[in-house]
Amino acid sequence: MEQNYNFQIQQAAEHIFEVMRPRTSPEELSFIQHAFQIANEGHSKQFRKSGEPYILHPLAVARIVAEDMQLGANAVIAALLHDLIEDTEYKMDFVQKEFGCDVAYLVRVVTKQKKEHYEITKQVDNFKQMLDSVQYDIRAILIKLADRLHNMRTLAAQSPDKQMKIAGETDCMYAPLANRLGFYWIKTELENLSFQFRCPQEYAHMERMIEDEKMRNANTLDPFVNHINMILADHQVQAKVEVKYRMPYSIWRKMQKENKDFQHVNNHHYVKIIFPEGLERTEKNTCLYLYSILTDKFKEKPGSITNYVDNPKSNGYESFHVKLLSDHGKWEEVHICSERMVKNSMLGCVSNRSDDTIKSWLKQFKEVLQDIAFHGLEDGYIENVVSSFYNDDIMVFTPKGLPVRLPKGSSALDFAFEVHTKVGMHAKYAHINGKLCSIKTVLRRGDSIEIGTDDSVCPEQDWASHVITYKAKRHINSFLSKKNVSSYHRCEHCKPIPGEEVIGFKEADGSISIHKRNCTDAIRMASQFGDSIVSVEFKEEEYILYPIAIHVKAIDRYHLLSDIIDCITNELELSIENLHTVTVDFIVDCTIKFGIHSYGELQIITSHLYHIKGVEEVYNEELE
Repeated sequence: MEQNYNFQIQQAAEHIFEVMRPRTSPEELSFIQHAFQIANEGHSKQFRKSGEPYILHPLAVARIVAEDMQLGANAVIAALLHDLIEDTEYKMDFVQKEFGCDVAYLVRVVTKQKKEHYEITKQVDNFKQMLDSVQYDIRAILIKLADRLHNMRTLAAQSPDKQMKIAGETDCMYAPLANRLGFYWIKTELENLSFQFRCPQEYAHMERMIEDEKMRNANTLDPFVNHINMILADHQVQAKVEVKYRMPYSIWRKMQKENKDFQHVNNHHYVKIIFPEGLERTEKNTCLYLYSILTDKFKEKPGSITNYVDNPKSNGYESFHVKLLSDHGKWEEVHICSERMVKNSMLGCVSNRSDDTIKSWLKQFKEVLQDIAFHGLEDGYIENVVSSFYNDDIMVFTPKGLPVRLPKGSSALDFAFEVHTKVGMHAKYAHINGKLCSIKTVLRRGDSIEIGTDDSVCPEQDWASHVITYKAKRHINSFLSKKNVSSYHRCEHCKPIPGEEVIGFKEADGSISIHKRNCTDAIRMASQFGDSIVSVEFKEEEYILYPIAIHVKAIDRYHLLSDIIDCITNELELSIENLHTVTVDFIVDCTIKFGIHSYGELQIITSHLYHIKGVEEVYNEELE
């Protein structure tokens, strides 16, 4: 076994050397080889939880840095040495003497500092140390992302509580950061690994549904792709056409957002057309040409075009999106992009770009970090930082047409603070596209906003819950000079019920708060206070009922409502507290509120309701 590991270690090292050889000088390559020898010696007596030699981890991180991120020699050296100071007898002075100040700086940033007292928590302090490096050098964060990616890939060897802790901070901190730095593939893999370890049953269920759909769609998608290939061939266009299925977490998140089940959420997949570089037309004109020849044959869904070529996302993503009506009568999402666009989406912030979208975000992010450092940590470090890690942006405009980029989900109040602090502090109303609106109105892409102010108006208590940007939050909370501290046993946001996958946290007063494992609060707390996680067994009790609301959508018929009521009250012996039903054009929308004992009981109810003739959709509604 030892010989096999020695061969595996040497093979992994040689692969890194081969990857770096064309991009480095002989002297730089020898430094990389020297770093491997030191790391191999330093970690020689250490093993991972899986039983593998520890050196395989630094080698895996270095491979991601070298091959997938295509960083330079010093970053690869730092990746090989990233655990050396923390886990071995080697000191930072040795690293600096052997490899220079640049490598030593990178290793120092990714080395967890041991302190007697932490400013916030150990997790948050280490994350803060890493983020602070953004102001000087982006490479340290990229090494840390590679480190986190490999740790998540090998998380199965950890205990369940450790899995929840690491998955929580990955979902809360690292995945959004990877996205904003343009590494969408890292973001996607981190999200799905986190989902898989937080909620293994639900993840497995999503995987099965996706695989089942792939089989069902084969007979319809293959002809659609073949038709596109035929059109491209007729016009002598060389391009690759492929079907891409979205990952379980992406679909699951959309299901939660739209409050729908798997079957009723759209866009489980998309068709990608990738054309080569070096064509006679510009990339934009090629996209428009392909769009033109495709819409000559396929019906285009009105209003479905999204042009990320002229207006890339803040993470640098470029593509031309349109929805076409396929031969089998379904709208298919089609993405048109070049090989360069695909390559840039893989290399993120380290790719050679002509646009400045990521650079602009990095500049703004550095300003946020500097502002947080200047004003201290009293407002909540992670919350302030994560507000800058939004997954998507919207572009809105002042009345004079000046563009303002905001996180998706921002309100007119966020816009007001972005324009000027004084405007935000005294915002009274908004004109959005000429229409009078509340300052709490959520904005949409392309909106034109004018803020009305009044010196007598000041931030109110509920303003903080209607903004998401760091700048707005800081000024509002500073004015209010108070924090909202919640104290509960059963989370008021996710409202877990017995039988669901739950996790517990020990509160300061000694009580235990119980959350669903997918609760955003639980993920946030796991990323910051992982040591407070406790295992809980949330059992159903005969005399305790948990209020829920079920929404049923059905085709109207005689005795439909009677059958629904009978199913809940007679078959399942539960009391209905509130029932609201509306019928429009023979479509029935019915909301029923009642109490249940457990998640298993809810699944039985859902199953019984689905078996009623005419019932098409059954899902939970959020209780106010």
